[in-house]
Amino acid sequence: MAIYVSGSLAFDRIMNFKGLFSDSILPDKIHNMNISFFVENLEEKRGGCAGNIAYSLALLGKSPIVLSAAGKDFDSYAKVMINLGLSLKGIKRVDNKFTAAAYINTDTHNNQLTAFCASALLEPCDHSFQQLDASKDLAVISPGNMEDMRTLVRKYAEAKVAYIYDPGQQIPVLSADELLDGVANSKILVSNDYELEMICKSTQKTKAELLSLGNCIITTLGENGSVIQDKKDYQTPLAVKAVPVSQVVDPTGAGDAFRSGLLFGLSEKTSIQKAAAFGATCAAYCVECAGTQEHVFTLKEFQQRYEKAFN
Repeated sequence: MAIYVSGSLAFDRIMNFKGLFSDSILPDKIHNMNISFFVENLEEKRGGCAGNIAYSLALLGKSPIVLSAAGKDFDSYAKVMINLGLSLKGIKRVDNKFTAAAYINTDTHNNQLTAFCASALLEPCDHSFQQLDASKDLAVISPGNMEDMRTLVRKYAEAKVAYIYDPGQQIPVLSADELLDGVANSKILVSNDYELEMICKSTQKTKAELLSLGNCIITTLGENGSVIQDKKDYQTPLAVKAVPVSQVVDPTGAGDAFRSGLLFGLSEKTSIQKAAAFGATCAAYCVECAGTQEHVFTLKEFQQRYEKAFN
């Protein structure tokens, strides 16, 4: 059995500005801004949707194949992946570019200025599948290279491989037809409630109409858990609660962790409701840490936390 995780690999470079951005912005000069913010330190963390999903799957004992592209500065990231038992065979190395990076500057009121440099992520992974097994393989298509997001939908659909469709941040870039194609061939469409509204607006389809095309929609609602709606019984949604956390340190990456737990459950042939509960458990670990790949747990600890939360 293979689990394919496509999407972005990136470094998150995090800075904190000891002041307010608004104090340096002159409203009557916004047409001609030239502003510099002094920061004392920069912290680098591993990130990217595919990297985040693969990380938590590795903690859950799985060895997914990451499909993405990375640059000449990827060695430190690759070393961590290897130590986790993750394969690098699906990652295209682009030697003349840097790995994608998000430069995030936060002021004292938690306002953020972010610049995302795609760099190597502009290259498709060009992965050659030796064989796709519809009876065993699973996949998730998460935000990443646009060509990958289009071609993988077709490849998985042709091979009848069950995949989770998660267009996320790339929703504004994908055409209505591309979004509908991704939804129609997916096993599950996963998004938060805002992203789902964006998909509906872009495709001019209602949620019910989207569900009639695909098989299942899972809508994540942050601290309010998630809702599962199946095409066969659209009028009876299933609610999955969020798992209690000791403290909310950083919600960034919780959605990717949820997808990891969901994939884990599906790979173990559980019901979608139980798989979503695994997702909620995984997300709880993530929000308790600063960074998207800083949480750790053993399978035993994960099982105990899941059982405590869901009886």
